[in-house]
Amino acid sequence: MHLLVGQSYFRELDDKEYRRQMPYPPLGALFACAYLSKLGHSLELFDAMLDSPEEFLEIALKGSYDAVVFYDDEFNYVTKMCLSIMRDNLFALIRQLRHDVPIIVYSSDAIDNAELYLRRGVDYVIYGEGEFTLADLLKAIETGSDPREILGLKLLDDKGKLVVTPRRPLTKELDELPDPDYGLVDLARYRKVWLENHGYFSINISTSRGCTYGCNWCAKPLWGRVYNAFSPSRIANLMRTLVDSFAVEHFWITDDIFGLKKRWLEEFASVCADYGLTVPYKCLSRVDLLLRDKTLEFLKASGCRTIWVGAESGSQKILDAMEKGTTVEQIVEATEKAKALGLEICFFLQFGYLGEQWEDIEQTRGLIRKTMPDDIGISVSYPLPGTKFHEMVQSFLTDKRNWVDSDDLDPLFHGTFPREFYKILHRTVHNEYRFLKGKGDWSIRGILRRTYHHILWKMYERKLSRYRKSQRMIPFQ
Repeated sequence: MHLLVGQSYFRELDDKEYRRQMPYPPLGALFACAYLSKLGHSLELFDAMLDSPEEFLEIALKGSYDAVVFYDDEFNYVTKMCLSIMRDNLFALIRQLRHDVPIIVYSSDAIDNAELYLRRGVDYVIYGEGEFTLADLLKAIETGSDPREILGLKLLDDKGKLVVTPRRPLTKELDELPDPDYGLVDLARYRKVWLENHGYFSINISTSRGCTYGCNWCAKPLWGRVYNAFSPSRIANLMRTLVDSFAVEHFWITDDIFGLKKRWLEEFASVCADYGLTVPYKCLSRVDLLLRDKTLEFLKASGCRTIWVGAESGSQKILDAMEKGTTVEQIVEATEKAKALGLEICFFLQFGYLGEQWEDIEQTRGLIRKTMPDDIGISVSYPLPGTKFHEMVQSFLTDKRNWVDSDDLDPLFHGTFPREFYKILHRTVHNEYRFLKGKGDWSIRGILRRTYHHILWKMYERKLSRYRKSQRMIPFQ
């Protein structure tokens, strides 16, 4: 079959991400396309990370395709946010596409709201692990066989009733999949954007799928609570190929948890040494994993420069409520040990969890001041369908159920403080952090930057104090 493959996330519609100018190729689609090409399908990939919805529509209407596939990059956290601006844009595109061509969607939002998508013109929604289900579906469309026999599919029957076929078993041997086909995207354009804005070229790779931990706010609609990995040598070979072929200077390893298995990480460090791989990378881990015997050493030996951890909160009460399985003491200890080895360690933080009060927020701010991580990313607890957290706040939810874009920061439920509070808190904490982080820089530019952040910090701090009076006591569920 001849296919047009894209994704529902268009970067230019997400203003915060577009301003960052740190685009990464649609890795999920690159995996799927490589597998489909291996089976003999011909395809054209539209890169929504670089191009616009208008350009997609022009290509779709001019070309002759047997199916249109929107295959989201679930290795990129921004696509997991289920942003309403992307959903609305996709529905607008679908209304203008040819209706004699099957439309297939694979995304977290479509999985959670399959019937809505199917009644808006989508013919099939894939759930679970996507590559094999998509291949089977294309075969069924081509041969005219019944798609209801395919595992991992959601569709409407002839009477308009939702049909959900059984979930497809996950692939445990990921090495059976071909490498993602980076040749389908214009890496020269990616390189140009990165060099002009950041002075180096970074690319995304994935070494595993899934996460076995049970943080109760984390949605796992695709792979569930499992963990499967490519072999260390397979990943090292891919990295070497990307360095040699495209002059890649940095990697973002997109895994939810990188190097979960200690033996895997040890072997990876050994293979990188054998190959002479010295390209730096950033990854995501957990503070308790970083404290395992030699984990930090293996990370450094394999080229790791930056580790992002889900610190989440400086309040043990909140960490326990999230069922995070970590402690504030572990956050402090892991930060100290990573810095001692010369590694950068950065915190993902979230405010607004159910029952969080002002003292919990102050404990989180105190944790930042005490540890001074190399960077911070602040969000608001986001109740996604299918999570325990979503069930806990069900009775507090407002009519709005999704963020508009990645800078929305709306808690979506009536919590301790009003939604405007969290926007101001985000800006307060960021500006305080930037001010404190720049204290050692006595250059003219450094002094000006520090003064700028100090003024904003104090301005937002005053606004915060006014909102504190509106604090409500919200019980844990």
